[in-house]
Amino acid sequence: MRNSRNSSKYRFAFVVAALSASMVMGTQATAQAQDAAPVGDSSAPLYQPEMVRALAASLGVDEKAATERLDRQDAQQKRLAELRKGGLSDGGAFFDASGDLTVNAENRVDVARFERAGLEARLPARGEDTLDRIKAQLDASAAKSAPAGVVAWSVDLAADRVVVKVNSDRSAPAKAFLAAAAKHGSAVEIVRGEEKVAPQAAIYPGSKMTINNTTGWCSVGYGARDRSGNQYLVTAGHCVANLPTLRYDGTAFAKGTKTRYALGTRSVDMGIASINSGHSITTSVGTWGNTNPIAVRGSSRAASGASLCKSGATTGWTCGTVGSYNVSVTYVDLNGGPDTVVTGLATSSVCTEGGDSGGAYISGNQAQGMTSGGPTNQRCTGGVNSRGSSYFQPLDDTLAHYGLTLNTN
Repeated sequence: MRNSRNSSKYRFAFVVAALSASMVMGTQATAQAQDAAPVGDSSAPLYQPEMVRALAASLGVDEKAATERLDRQDAQQKRLAELRKGGLSDGGAFFDASGDLTVNAENRVDVARFERAGLEARLPARGEDTLDRIKAQLDASAAKSAPAGVVAWSVDLAADRVVVKVNSDRSAPAKAFLAAAAKHGSAVEIVRGEEKVAPQAAIYPGSKMTINNTTGWCSVGYGARDRSGNQYLVTAGHCVANLPTLRYDGTAFAKGTKTRYALGTRSVDMGIASINSGHSITTSVGTWGNTNPIAVRGSSRAASGASLCKSGATTGWTCGTVGSYNVSVTYVDLNGGPDTVVTGLATSSVCTEGGDSGGAYISGNQAQGMTSGGPTNQRCTGGVNSRGSSYFQPLDDTLAHYGLTLNTN
């Protein structure tokens, strides 16, 4: 979230989906350890020990139980993907607190088919398509005027309803938005008393990846390439608003190329920057002192409820679970500018703070997205186990929009 009137006052989150050897991170980041075994190496473990340890710590279980959970989630998602490829449709799926996948079936016959395949299934009152239509109507209502005080609205597959989070309903746009939501009856749940959220920037001295020679910074996200082999940094759109030059340790290494974020305008928080010759983004995510970086093997989207971790310049390595996808939020501008409605995000229970924007989320060895924002007053004081919430821009949507291929290990 950069404000042209005062851009030097903004510090943008700067997460390590690690810089190359030519741009090794400073003392706060882990040194770039040796690369993990290549994909073709049959001796390589399915999950790196660092991810297992972090997940075990966040769940309060031992590493064996954490590995079993990852195995179970992976197997269930693959089983569902096979059924979908075979022509079986569904109304969305989600992991429960124990790590078991539940599929929203479209009829009783399909419930039986999912169950025969070893998956839990149910017949919801509404399902994903119906909830998505309701959510789209709320998006249209917000497009008329940013509903100041309405924090976020999203589809909750597990609860089978759209959830609207509210900080204040005093503004006229908020009243109009909530009136529109009320027309959907029990299909919409209103949750009050929520904290305001913002793209995770902050007024803060110092820099990581500096923006146009200012004190503002963002976190490095993932590296990707186009069909011609040109290399790009994939990041949060507000990190490259106005298409700035990006610097590491005083040296320009990338230039903002495209963004879908504009302050005060309905936006999508995705953007890319072209990487300068001689620089590159590594295919591992730094763990900020939690031993070796995590190798990136792909970008398959994790289901709601799946475990994931993020790497960020401010809060380091924190873990949690995926919440919902297709989330819309009203971001406040910490510098006094207009509110911005951002759509297409995902939410998680991963704790982040100002300074984490743009950073890498990963589930197992699959890249998930980049930090977008979170509660303005949230503090992550528990290390890996910090309790909190955050919003991230899904990586697969970003790659598809810009026609890029993720660089993998």
